[in-house]
Amino acid sequence: MKQSEESLRNIRIGKLEALKDMGLDPYPALSRRSHTAAEAGEKFRALVRSKKRVTLAGRLMSKREHGGLIFAELKDGSSQMQVLFKKDEITPKLWDMVADLIDIGDFIEASGFLFLTKRKEKTLMVKKFTLLAKALRPLPEKWHGLTDHETRFRQRYLDLLMNPEVKERFIIQHKLVQALRGFLVERGFIEVETPALQPLPGGALATPFKTRYDALNTDVYLRIAPELYLKRLIIGGFERVFEFARVFRNEGVSTQHLQDFTMLEFYQAYATHEDLMKLTEGMLGGVVKKIFGSTRVQYGGRTINFATPWPVKSLRELIKKETGVDIDEYNTAHALQKAIQGAKIRLTYKGRAGRGKLIDELYKETVRPKLTSPVFVIDHPLDISPLAKRQVKSPQKVQRFQLVVAGMEVVNAFSELNDPLDQRERFREQAQERRAGDKEAHSMDEDFVKALEYGMPPTAGWGMGVERLVAILTDADSIREAVLFPFVKSR
Repeated sequence: MKQSEESLRNIRIGKLEALKDMGLDPYPALSRRSHTAAEAGEKFRALVRSKKRVTLAGRLMSKREHGGLIFAELKDGSSQMQVLFKKDEITPKLWDMVADLIDIGDFIEASGFLFLTKRKEKTLMVKKFTLLAKALRPLPEKWHGLTDHETRFRQRYLDLLMNPEVKERFIIQHKLVQALRGFLVERGFIEVETPALQPLPGGALATPFKTRYDALNTDVYLRIAPELYLKRLIIGGFERVFEFARVFRNEGVSTQHLQDFTMLEFYQAYATHEDLMKLTEGMLGGVVKKIFGSTRVQYGGRTINFATPWPVKSLRELIKKETGVDIDEYNTAHALQKAIQGAKIRLTYKGRAGRGKLIDELYKETVRPKLTSPVFVIDHPLDISPLAKRQVKSPQKVQRFQLVVAGMEVVNAFSELNDPLDQRERFREQAQERRAGDKEAHSMDEDFVKALEYGMPPTAGWGMGVERLVAILTDADSIREAVLFPFVKSR
């Protein structure tokens, strides 16, 4: 009969007490590791020839006894290596200890000499070992392949330990962030930090989280974007700034959306959105090649090729081709709604929607899911782009692009609006939408408009959700897989 986890825990606590009775500290502070498992493997031949003593430290992942031999797998953060405890090579006290009191999951430090087994396995013959940390709960036997996301996210530490591909995803994320940072720094961008607590939510169309600043007796918001503060820095004289900002959006749960995530935003003075298209190709195309050695990655059974250049498609062109609806022929929300219904298209969005919002939802539901390879989408409507410059020839559209990959928006960028009077008017229109029930509409931000009145040079801005790109690059079926500890509702 299989024992419960609690009964196994009680057995291990008994072993813990036995170790203490032997005068041993089950949780010492000091470790004298000389090599990681990866280093021992890489330098194996030289270490064998020199007969140099090697000390490894890590977690026991397996343990099997054969007479007077105990084979075990010792795993650290770099790799793992087989270790061998031989009854006649260590003291009787240590043998009894490893045989009876040391369990899978325990951390130990093992010291000895490397050799190659008859099966050509690199192995450490243990001469001495020390317990570094006694694990009181057993590692799960059937964790690998577990499909219950909630269980995996609640105990992400076990997920990382038992599923190497999960850990590898976050190593790739680290490499991606460092490569993006290096790319920008090499081009003269300065990394900055802006407030996470803000008096007004701004810089994006999203519902904020609201909290209370007790010391000042005022309501504040967790930022939905760092945009307006980064543009204040451009006004203040910086010409190229970027930030990896944690942002918070009080939105629904889905495989493509997170409530808190990392946004990379940068702003470049004296540049346009078209300049940033070229920069985006160089940055993302180059970073993918640097990390994976190729511009091709697999996602959802499809091959996505980040080789540049990427095509540029207008929103109108894409919607018309897919639905037959020419959005430029309908100047009001009512007229557009009738055209959508006439095309027998049923949008799942049920909230209040002006013309721009209708266009956006029509695009998101009928066009975007079918865009697999990288494509720049341009010509977005003015009324869903309150911070972007108007197009000169088509004032109801803005100088903006989105990079879409695998049916998801990865990058949003535009030539920034720097006309303070136009900005105030757009904020007023957004505030009206907000009062009418659109929770995602932008707030009126008089302080930002005041800053603009001191003058901001022509500027282009760029934003990308890091986790969404990581999810695509690592073939994750949900964006939550790209977060170490995604929020899970309390039981």
